[in-house]
Amino acid sequence: MQGGRSKVMRSIKDIEVHGKRVLLRTGLNVPVDASGAVGDVFRLTRALMTIEYLSGRGARTVVIGHLGRSGDSLRPVYEKLASLTKTSIRFFDGAFDAARAEAEKLHDGECLMLENVRRDDGEEKNDLTFACTLADLGDLYVNDAFADSHRVHASIVGVATLLPSYAGLLMEEEVSQLSGALTPPSGSIAIVGGAKFETKQPLIEKLLGLYGKVCVGGAIANDFLKARGLNVGASLISDILPPSELVHDPRVLVQSDVVVRSESGARTCDAADIGGKEAIVDAGPETTEAWGSLIAQAPLVLWNGPLGVYEENFTAGTDALAQAIDTSARRAIVGGGDTLAAIEKFSFDSSQVFLSTGGGAMLEFLSTGTLPGIEALG
Repeated sequence: MQGGRSKVMRSIKDIEVHGKRVLLRTGLNVPVDASGAVGDVFRLTRALMTIEYLSGRGARTVVIGHLGRSGDSLRPVYEKLASLTKTSIRFFDGAFDAARAEAEKLHDGECLMLENVRRDDGEEKNDLTFACTLADLGDLYVNDAFADSHRVHASIVGVATLLPSYAGLLMEEEVSQLSGALTPPSGSIAIVGGAKFETKQPLIEKLLGLYGKVCVGGAIANDFLKARGLNVGASLISDILPPSELVHDPRVLVQSDVVVRSESGARTCDAADIGGKEAIVDAGPETTEAWGSLIAQAPLVLWNGPLGVYEENFTAGTDALAQAIDTSARRAIVGGGDTLAAIEKFSFDSSQVFLSTGGGAMLEFLSTGTLPGIEALG
C-alpha cells in the first residue's frame, strides 16, 4: 500500500476469457437456516454480476467460496444461486484435488461450483499446497469476494500469487465506491454502529479527519456514555473504553435518548436516566430525529453498523435512519452484514445508495485504504 490507498487492480474487462478456465473466488457466505433455506440473497445477486459476465463471454468458470466457520456444505447456497440465474451451473461436492477432472469437462459459458473451501485446513492457514491445488483448476484467477478479502487465506491471497490475477466486477465497484467515501464532500456525515469499540477505534479516528460529524450508535455508543461518566446499567460494554480525546470531541455525536430493557419490559428514556438493571437496546426517537435532520442536509452519508439489537426486534432506530436516507435523495454508502440484514425491508435507489457486501472488509478498507486480497492481485 502506498499512502493509504489501494493499488490499481487489473480488471477482467481488460482480458479475453473465451475458452479459458477461470477460477473465480466470490462471496457465498450467506445465512442458511437449520432446514437449509437461504435467507438473505443480497450477496448472491451481487455475485451473479461477474458469474454471468464470464459465462456470457464463453469462460469456463470454477466458482469457489466459503460458508460459515465450520465447513458447512455449500449445496443449499448453490441451489439458491442456480435458481437466480439462467447461467449453467453445476455442483461438485468431491475433494478439491479431484476437481480438476470435473473442471476439464466444462464447456464454454458453463460454471462449476465447488464445496466450501474451509473444509480444507489449508484455506485459513494460507497453505501453499492447498493454494496450488486451487490454482491447478484455472488458467487465471479472479477475486470478486470483496467481503472476504480482509483475510489472508489460500483462496484469497495464496492462489493470487500463482496465477494471472484480476479483479471481478463487484470487487471493482466496491473499491471505487469506498474509495469515494475516503474523499467525501464538505458537510458529509458518518454513522458507526455495532459493537466492540476496539475494532472501530481506528475507523472513528480516521473518519473524524474526513467527515464533519461522526454519529456513534449501537453498543459502542454505550462505551462513550460510560466514558462520559453516565450510568449504563447492564448494557453491553467493550473491553476497552474510548480515550478522552474521542469522548469529548464535539464532532462525535452519541445518542441522547435510548431504549432500555429490563425484566419489567422496555422503555424510552434520557441517556442520563438509565437504571442499574436496565440495558440499552436501541437509540431513542429524539436521537434518530436529530440524526435524520443531519442526513437530510449531508451531501454524502457513510453508514456501517445498526443502532439497536435488531436481531431481537429492536429496529426502530435503524429503521428511522434507513428511512431518512431513503427519502433524502442524498448519496449514501451503507455496509456491514448486520446493517444490511437490518434494512433489507427498504428498497433504495441504487443510483444514490450503494450497499456494500463488506462487513469487516469494509471497516478495514475504510481504515487502511486497501485489503490483503486487493494487494495480492496483479
